[in-house]
Amino acid sequence: MERFDGRIIVVQSESEAEKAAAYLKKQTAIGFDTETRPAFRKGVSHQIALMQLSTDDTCFLFRLNIIGLPDCLAEILVNPAIKKIGLSLKDDFSAIHKRNAAFVPSNFIELQSFVKNYGIEDNGLQRIYGILFEKRISKGQRLSNWEADVLSDAQKMYAAIDAWACLKIYNELKVREKTAP
Repeated sequence: MERFDGRIIVVQSESEAEKAAAYLKKQTAIGFDTETRPAFRKGVSHQIALMQLSTDDTCFLFRLNIIGLPDCLAEILVNPAIKKIGLSLKDDFSAIHKRNAAFVPSNFIELQSFVKNYGIEDNGLQRIYGILFEKRISKGQRLSNWEADVLSDAQKMYAAIDAWACLKIYNELKVREKTAP
């Protein structure tokens, strides 16, 4: 089972968000994902509780259910100089719009489309990752409570892996592209 061995930083205040954003603004590409508390009743939905932004060695877990969508984080999402790599982005974009109606995504790369350029037809993160790295990613925490007062270590690891794996897949395919005959 794959693990993220980098730093996982939970961001749950405006000042922590500003520090994280300052670090992320120096990056050219980051992995992106969100988590929403599952709704088990028809017609019930929840807003994004967690947004994960990851570099190769650091993943920030922004507790949007606590801090909302701070301007410093929104600035990263609309910054055309930073590639944001994610999977099933349409759903994420709709959910972000619920928090910030002015949100206009910039320089997001949809892995489901991107991997097709490399002959990969699978759409799921777990499958794509397995094809490229021959390792499994756990999906055990997917339906957990992302609005819990304190996230468990398993939740943090799951969330970090999802964002980091998107970036790792993108970087691996770019390397293979450069080394292809």
